[in-house]
Amino acid sequence: MSSNPISEDTVPQVGAKPYPSAAAGWFLVVMLTGAYIFSFVDRYILGLLIEPIKAEFDLSDRSIGWLLSAFTLVYGFVGIFMGWLIDRRKRIWIVSVGIALWSAATVATGTAKNFVQLFAARMGVGVGEATLSPATFSIIGDSFPTEKRGKPIAFYSSALPIGAGLASLLSGAVIAWTASSGSQSLPLFGELSPWRFTLIIVGLPGLLFASFFLFMKEPARRPAAAAPDIIGGSGFLDALRYVWRNKVLYIGFVLIICTMTTIAYSQGFLAPTFERTWGWSAQKYAYINGIALLIIGPVNMMIMGSWSDWWTKKGVQDASLRILFIGFFIMVPSAAIPLFMPTGGLAFAILCINTVGIGIVSAIGVTSLLVITPAQIRGQVVALYYLAISWFGSLGPIVVGELSSSVFGEENIRYAVACVPFIFGLVPFLMMPTTRRLYREQMVKLRAVSE
Repeated sequence: MSSNPISEDTVPQVGAKPYPSAAAGWFLVVMLTGAYIFSFVDRYILGLLIEPIKAEFDLSDRSIGWLLSAFTLVYGFVGIFMGWLIDRRKRIWIVSVGIALWSAATVATGTAKNFVQLFAARMGVGVGEATLSPATFSIIGDSFPTEKRGKPIAFYSSALPIGAGLASLLSGAVIAWTASSGSQSLPLFGELSPWRFTLIIVGLPGLLFASFFLFMKEPARRPAAAAPDIIGGSGFLDALRYVWRNKVLYIGFVLIICTMTTIAYSQGFLAPTFERTWGWSAQKYAYINGIALLIIGPVNMMIMGSWSDWWTKKGVQDASLRILFIGFFIMVPSAAIPLFMPTGGLAFAILCINTVGIGIVSAIGVTSLLVITPAQIRGQVVALYYLAISWFGSLGPIVVGELSSSVFGEENIRYAVACVPFIFGLVPFLMMPTTRRLYREQMVKLRAVSE
């Protein structure tokens, strides 16, 4: 048994069923990771199509910033309800409905006739995708003991760079194809401009993939250790009270991941930034970015997940939090420095380091959260977590759009992008000593309750 000091899984529980076999658990993880890849392709690809969308609808960077944030504005809010539902209903069916919804909304984005329809369709993508991660982490929590969760969570999180990489390569291929052959036609949709064709082609396969989940079996829910003095119950208000009683800990912890999401979402502007600053075409940026993400991202995340599991087994009580801090210190400076480079090649090389930092924080964030979150309220706290990081993350592209249109000028958009890591990284950096102290204290409290 692991020397991890805190989990409800470290002690026997009356009525607890054994965990599923490793093969069954990993099958679910692989399928859910596939769904996450679909979701991230749908989420990411819009940033690669900014320039043609901006031209067709005559939009400013300010408007594009809000459009890129439409997904996140609703994603976290809907996730709260989903967290409650996931703790009570069949999770795998909820995932199926969510995949179908976000795929249909991606198709609707490609058929939008004005900015309002674009915005509404992107909000629809957010509603659908809000089902996936809370359900996944709840399922993983019931499929693997504490000391073995780091690797499957990191594997699932690796879908982020895979999805982004595939979105880049796919959009690059479509841009190249349509550049040589012009508009395309699809049955039921008629003649389509390149960016519309791209979104529809990306969205349609998800409708088929959603049906697979209707026939899958999810693991039995594990009974939680009784902890009325720590939690009180398993309702949404209990989850809120638990988080509120530990608000300084959760603020300091979550702001680290919030910094990651503001940086990552603001990088939706990188394709036009490279085009306006260094003359890279959208096609060139898409290909190079896609290859880099596919090479760096998954390997980095799996290494981090394995490192977290190994360090935890060695008895390092706050292993996942330490790794999270390392990711933060890689991520923040490497997000800003590239924007001041003289060439696009040098800028992109440094951004590859940033991909490592973002990947570390993405892979370890939920692993760290589960360490300080009792099982009774896990789905709802994960939903609150995604509400916080998605709403906060939505500020990234909004800030870039405002600074670009109002302060630096749209031809100097790189300076707007470079401001984001410093604006949002200062507070969590200053809170790190307090965050670590409170994190370790909470681990001890939860261990005492479990024992």
